[in-house]
Amino acid sequence: MKILIVEDEPKTGDYLKQGLVEAGFSVDLLRDGTDGLHHALTESFDLAILDVMLPGLDGWGILGGIRRAGKDMPVLFLTARDAVDDRVKGLELGADDYLVKPFAFSELLARVRTLLRRGAKTTGAEFLRVADLELDLLRRRVTRAGKRIDLTAKEFALLELLLRRQGEVLPRSLIASQVWDMNFDSDTNVIEVAVRRLRAKVDDSFEPKLIRTVRGMGYVLENPLCA
Repeated sequence: MKILIVEDEPKTGDYLKQGLVEAGFSVDLLRDGTDGLHHALTESFDLAILDVMLPGLDGWGILGGIRRAGKDMPVLFLTARDAVDDRVKGLELGADDYLVKPFAFSELLARVRTLLRRGAKTTGAEFLRVADLELDLLRRRVTRAGKRIDLTAKEFALLELLLRRQGEVLPRSLIASQVWDMNFDSDTNVIEVAVRRLRAKVDDSFEPKLIRTVRGMGYVLENPLCA
């Protein structure tokens, strides 16, 4: 699942991003409110985490822009403000939750998962499936033919990306940016190694094989029996 963070405090933003990435999420981090709103409106996210006080445009302005555009993704506010009026304003504008700084990351993660669970029930996107492979987005679990498969956080994120865009050939550069949040370096084999390990877990002991290499282009996940 993909999360947008708009937070101008470098330490807080980096801390949140690292924690959520380690928890298996794909994360985009923006420092400016105007850039954050543009990103929210032009990209697809499952959740937005917004600071209130931001350069360019405050969190309330971002939320207003998101809701006026008809986007119903969950929004969690992070702020040092703890006045009741501030919390009420955010909720009246359409925020889904409000967390006051300082906070424990474990509490934030619990709230993130709760909001994602609500959103998944609304959109019907709680599970991703192809053939007999099933990915449970809320419990972060993968099964194939009813057998539980244990994946690392990065392997889960890679499989989620492939499943969300099944049938589409994904170039290595896109995988690198979405899963590892890095620019693709042709001298590194991190993508190949990760795909090889994922295949060993979800394909090698099963039929049909679902992950395919398209030489010179990238990787695609699809059910060959339905292609």
